[in-house]
Amino acid sequence: MGISRRWVLGVIGWLFFFLTFQWRTAMAQLLFRPKRRMKPIRFDNPYKEGGKALVGIVRGKDIMSMVREAVSLIGGLERIGVKGKTVLVKPNVVSGEPNPATTNPEVVRAVVKLLKENGASRVIVGDMSAMMTLSTKRNMERTGIKKAAEEEGAEVVYFEDHDWVEVELPGTKYIPKVYVTEWIFNVDRVINLPVIKTHRSASYSICLKNFIGATHLKFRPYLIDTEHWEELIAEMNIAYQPHLNIVDGTRIMIEGGPWEGTAVDTNLIIASGDRVAADITGLEIIKKFGKWRMVTGKDIWEQKQIKRALELGLGAGKGDIKVIDKSL
Repeated sequence: MGISRRWVLGVIGWLFFFLTFQWRTAMAQLLFRPKRRMKPIRFDNPYKEGGKALVGIVRGKDIMSMVREAVSLIGGLERIGVKGKTVLVKPNVVSGEPNPATTNPEVVRAVVKLLKENGASRVIVGDMSAMMTLSTKRNMERTGIKKAAEEEGAEVVYFEDHDWVEVELPGTKYIPKVYVTEWIFNVDRVINLPVIKTHRSASYSICLKNFIGATHLKFRPYLIDTEHWEELIAEMNIAYQPHLNIVDGTRIMIEGGPWEGTAVDTNLIIASGDRVAADITGLEIIKKFGKWRMVTGKDIWEQKQIKRALELGLGAGKGDIKVIDKSL
């Protein structure tokens, strides 16, 4: 049997885990069990029209205006009622590398500002970086995300410094449960804030993949089943549902990834209440550049993340998505 690249990554991940945390701390992490158990969070997508999931795409140069308009196109923040609520904003802070490896800090700033304008009482920006790039605090400082969030009045949290919740995953094939950051369950609303990029192991990274940063290190796909990386991503998404996805497409990665690769300016923002619909929209943009075989080599609907997510009922299928496109 040949040794796959994913198998090698899995071995490297485990070695790095032990070397980074030292054996006592590493063993404690591996043997850790949360005190709390919660059921998956599920509700009807509030951003629908005529039974179809709405996707807003806005192109322009002014990030604040683009974010505001993209959300407005699909019905505004009124549909999820953020006034007086505690809201978690979950960007992609996989490392300390600049956008598009990570979410553009100016998009983070705009989202926090929009939430505050709409009466959110408390906004928290949180994530946990990849095992080989920790700490998240350092990475948020390097990327400018910490500064942007705090300047707009948000609190910043690093999931590795907080507790975890065990969530059972019904109907799965590859993973029966997952440990999720307590912050998903400690807030009233969750805004998913990924960036559009390609990924050497997961094919691509947008909304579905962004949730992995909210899972405990021992549940990272490369430590569980390197041959079913994409399916694991979809199955872990059973644990939660974001109230809104705002996708950073100001500058995207069209080849390589997740930490470095070929980047291009696309100057757009996507908003949707549906993770799958937003991912499909982002994948179409990546595919147009024709650079990444893992995306261009198959129909978008055949992507393993997408197929498994649809099997699990996590999003809208073909014919059930309405895209509203606007340029500023």
